[in-house]
Amino acid sequence: MSGGKLPEGWVGPQLDEIATDINYGYTASSTSENIGPKMLRITDIQDNKVDWNSVPFCKIEDNQKNKYLLCNGDLVFARTGATVGKSFLINEDISNIVFASYLIRVRCNKKINSHYLSYFFRSPTYWSQITEFSAGIGQPNVNGSKLKKLNLPLTSVYEQKIIAEKLDTLLAQVDSTKARLEQIPQILKRFRQAVLGAAVSGTLTNAWRKNEEYQYNSLELGTLAKFIDYRGKTPTKTENGIPLITAKNIRQGYITQEPREYISEADYEKWMTRGIPNIGDVLITTEAPMGYIANINIEGKFALAQRTICLQFKDPINSFFASIYMQSSIFQQQLNDNATGSTVKGIKASLLKKIKITFPPLPEQQEIVRRVEQLFAYADTIEKQVNNALTRVNSLTQSILAKAFRGELTAQWRAENPSLISGENSAAALLEKIKAERAASGGKKTSRKKA
Repeated sequence: MSGGKLPEGWVGPQLDEIATDINYGYTASSTSENIGPKMLRITDIQDNKVDWNSVPFCKIEDNQKNKYLLCNGDLVFARTGATVGKSFLINEDISNIVFASYLIRVRCNKKINSHYLSYFFRSPTYWSQITEFSAGIGQPNVNGSKLKKLNLPLTSVYEQKIIAEKLDTLLAQVDSTKARLEQIPQILKRFRQAVLGAAVSGTLTNAWRKNEEYQYNSLELGTLAKFIDYRGKTPTKTENGIPLITAKNIRQGYITQEPREYISEADYEKWMTRGIPNIGDVLITTEAPMGYIANINIEGKFALAQRTICLQFKDPINSFFASIYMQSSIFQQQLNDNATGSTVKGIKASLLKKIKITFPPLPEQQEIVRRVEQLFAYADTIEKQVNNALTRVNSLTQSILAKAFRGELTAQWRAENPSLISGENSAAALLEKIKAERAASGGKKTSRKKA
């Protein structure tokens, strides 16, 4: 078998040797109208699950339907497109459901544990064979003839069951861990908003003020900042030159260099006549998306364009405090209230200038900035750790599957149960029984051309 040496006592048949049926699906248009059986499509299989309630119907003649009906234990494979090779086990009793033409149904001898097989069809060894089958093809595909040639690691029925059960447990733990980790970014998002809310309300610096009343002023943006507006026409882009920062580069709280775009030095001199942005100035996106705020931290020249305004704040307000305030839900709500447009919401500069910012004296602004940066840095550290953990967890499933089909998960079990993997219980004996059954039935096995 390709993919490495099998554990002692295992055999490596091709799928064709244990399959009783390999068939292409039914060709028909799907519909939401209940005019016949449901028809399972590639797109209905998401994250190894199917929402049977959302599977559409199709029209099929009664004398054809039986050939395409799915039943418990069937395996279906995507045979073309971006998901080529993806498999799904029918793991429940279903009725009156057929499968579509871009799927291949495989039925294996009942002596083979279907859960064991299903896990193998998610393993690195399986995927390496699928990649090999699809190499050099413009549109990746796997047909029935290729599937027949898949090499499988086959062990005794008892060990198949143990492996499937161990994988059920281990992969459920992986999924649970992943689900918990995936919740943390949303928790951190709420934490950051809570910090911003506490910052602009004075709660964050209550102890710093020694519980004295929060003193604040409130002025319109147009009074507090110079507007450098580079919305509208975009300069001609070049392969290299002066970096161009557009709304696509501005995220909530930071600027990203991707996508990297440039303009020529000559165009920069002609273009940047409305004002030159400086480090610390605040950028705001005015449309698609609206309301992303970030302080400039880019050294050297860069140009601005496309749905961005640069705000240059002056006393009595600190630009970093202004950025904090503008990211808060208080300011964002005012932004939404003043936005125009039905499909894509945007804010006009004239309306943006009228939105008010509430701010304390400069010393307290500076303390607020210090505390927010400290708390955000803490959240960023946690988020980085979570992302690293997610990367490891995402690779863990394939690692566990690889170990399972190298026999590593059941090495101790085999040592403790030699009678369940030898003699009449051996993998070799199992394969011979399957071959004998096929011979006794006249070698009947169907593999039908595409309908």
